[in-house]
Amino acid sequence: MPNRMQFPGSQPIPQRPIIPSPFVQSEQPVPQTPEPQTPQPQKAVTEFIQQFGQTNVPTMSESNFYSLSIIGQVEGHLQLPPQNKTTKYEHIIPQLVAAEQNPQIEGVLIIINTVGGDVEAGLAIAEMIASLSKPTVALVLGGGHSIGVPIAVSADYSFIAETATMTIHPVRLTGLVIGVAESFDYLEKMQDRIVNFVTRHSKVSEDTFRELMLKVGELTQDVGTNVGGTKAVECGLIDEVGGLGSAIQELKKRIEAKKATEQQQMIQ
Repeated sequence: MPNRMQFPGSQPIPQRPIIPSPFVQSEQPVPQTPEPQTPQPQKAVTEFIQQFGQTNVPTMSESNFYSLSIIGQVEGHLQLPPQNKTTKYEHIIPQLVAAEQNPQIEGVLIIINTVGGDVEAGLAIAEMIASLSKPTVALVLGGGHSIGVPIAVSADYSFIAETATMTIHPVRLTGLVIGVAESFDYLEKMQDRIVNFVTRHSKVSEDTFRELMLKVGELTQDVGTNVGGTKAVECGLIDEVGGLGSAIQELKKRIEAKKATEQQQMIQ
């Protein structure tokens, strides 16, 4: 069928091919290489402080000992409300393992200001600190109450600030308690674990510690004793009254003593 714009008998007009002009650039998307992202170490350190309450493990150019903070309430198997300031034992244990394995870390300084918390989590942290092969020094600032007492005495040497206090009281249970004799036996066994650990890692006697733990008439809403800095040293619970400078000097002295002992053993 002939085209409408074409007369009968006429030849079709050939169409010219479209040739792109060399002066007109084709609009093709230019691939853009992504800009390299520069690391932000300050932001990483800030996030680490918010999460764990401290910076990364220091290198040899910064310090040869690691500072570990036990702050607020020791959180165990149950998660505490968000308004509570807590120390999570699942964060502390990997840090202790890393400090033990890092050859650049020659000692650990434990800073304690805690109201206590979960008994088994606190004992786990205390046992980890006591089993470190590197020198350890603990410093109690503000308070080292309840399960904070075993953590404080777990180090090789312990300091307490003059205004700091330590509350010693029996073990308490929260939640459902079955009123049978086995419940009290369980409490007694758990309490014996704490007493044995504290007396084994400090100079306080078992009789003195149990007397402080079961004393009545001193705490308004509990049984036990609130021990101040000087009294904690007098009864043998803590080694010395002092602050941060004294604790760091003691730790450095113990690090140097360990180095000298290792060199002497290598010579022999």
